Amino acid sequence: MATIAANAASFFVDRHLSEGRGDKPACREAGTGRTLTYAGLAAGSETVAGALKQADIRPEERAAMIVLDTLEFPQIFFGAMKCGVVPVPVNTLLATPVYDVILRDSRAAILFVSAPLFETVAPVLAENPWLRQVVVIGGDAPSGTIGWDAFVQSGDPCPTQPASADETAFWLYSSGSTGQPKGVHHIHSSMKATADTYGARVLGLTEDDVVFSAAKLFFAYGLGNAMTFPLAVGATSVLFSGRPAPDDMLAVLATEKPSVFCGVPTLYAAMVAGMDTAGAPDVPLRRAISAGEALPEDVGVRWEAHTGVAILDGVGSTEMLHIFLSNQPDDVVYGTSGRPVPGYSVRLVDETGQEVPDNTVGELLVQGASAASGYWNKREKSRATFEGVWTRTGDKYERRADGRYVYCGRTDDMFKVSGIWVSPFEVEQALSSHPAVLEAAVVPMRDADGLEKPRAYVVLQDKGAENLEEVLREHVKERVGKWKYPRRVDVVTDLPKTATGKIQRFRLRDEPA
Repeated sequence: MATIAANAASFFVDRHLSEGRGDKPACREAGTGRTLTYAGLAAGSETVAGALKQADIRPEERAAMIVLDTLEFPQIFFGAMKCGVVPVPVNTLLATPVYDVILRDSRAAILFVSAPLFETVAPVLAENPWLRQVVVIGGDAPSGTIGWDAFVQSGDPCPTQPASADETAFWLYSSGSTGQPKGVHHIHSSMKATADTYGARVLGLTEDDVVFSAAKLFFAYGLGNAMTFPLAVGATSVLFSGRPAPDDMLAVLATEKPSVFCGVPTLYAAMVAGMDTAGAPDVPLRRAISAGEALPEDVGVRWEAHTGVAILDGVGSTEMLHIFLSNQPDDVVYGTSGRPVPGYSVRLVDETGQEVPDNTVGELLVQGASAASGYWNKREKSRATFEGVWTRTGDKYERRADGRYVYCGRTDDMFKVSGIWVSPFEVEQALSSHPAVLEAAVVPMRDADGLEKPRAYVVLQDKGAENLEEVLREHVKERVGKWKYPRRVDVVTDLPKTATGKIQRFRLRDEPA
């Protein structure tokens, strides 16, 4: 039955007023001095809900969010949920054609976009058949849009509306093995499920904590770190709207003094390199967590030597909303993903679905209350991923005799860069769209820190062409995203293929770096 209490906004926002935290900072922006109290978040989200109703954005319609990590993000996210509109946070690093695909696929009725990102999405807005309003946050509102201040002043505040615990609350987009984005549905009870499990039983957050997540709000890991977990206990979240460059992250740690830091292995490796030279900042850290890809043991050991705090390396997914397999405080073994988070069950199976014994590689399946309810308009993919109470992760793992799990790779050719999935097919298509390229193949390679980065092999139209590596890297950035570009481009005369013409990527993966 639908109740106000079942609406996630009631638990994460409204509850804090009755519990006496109205004047406490819920979020603050690093470097700007802007702060949003719990009372401000409650009022701001009600204002957004009222403005959405005034704009005739109806329950179950989608509100796309191409929004930087600023104070407006949680107000939009929870404001939409308060009035039954479905917020859809979208990666802020995508290229124009990918935004077009997501906006059309989601059939978003309204788009919230941060002013610095407007130019990237602007070319696809006029032809979109679903969008009825575009709200620009910060700066001037271009023709055909409305500015943030004018939008929030357009309606009367709307209090939290009843919702079912099983009702779709928000979507997140996850790339699939073909590189096509998939809309992942999460219900109202999913956020609290992750707070009750990983947030409470691994992180052990309290309202005295200050949490800083370098991982952004637009994807599941960052959303849990910077909103779900701190807001569940009345803690404070530090937001940073820029790119998470290692020097900037060290500066934020030094000035904001968080007690919990959330990063990804690529960033940890770069920050450790900086600390090797300049030393560690003075920070009252008690927890550091990592996810997105396997954390190299050397990075964890060096971080702990500098900070005195171990990194809790874990595994999660967009489909499960956050981490379900993790190292835990006082029980960290680098080079492993730890054990199942309390509240989750996992198993390893072979190609026939039979469980495999210890020290044998199998595909990881997970069961838990935070599992997504399915993919939007992708029935076959939903059926293949969500098997009853079990969710297929696509990860290959080995379980040691001590019950710890060791990552062994993907069941397909996907790999992660800076904690975000990259499809080789998507990068290959971007490369092949350049007039100089005849065909391309992309595989992961390990960099000096042991982290995976894209490596491209290209066959050129003109065999005599030279010095195209930088041109092709920039071309990929413009087409599919700023982090997906190949760090190395090898020009070859041909690509290894099967008799039927399929590229044998496993042979390229075996090439020396």
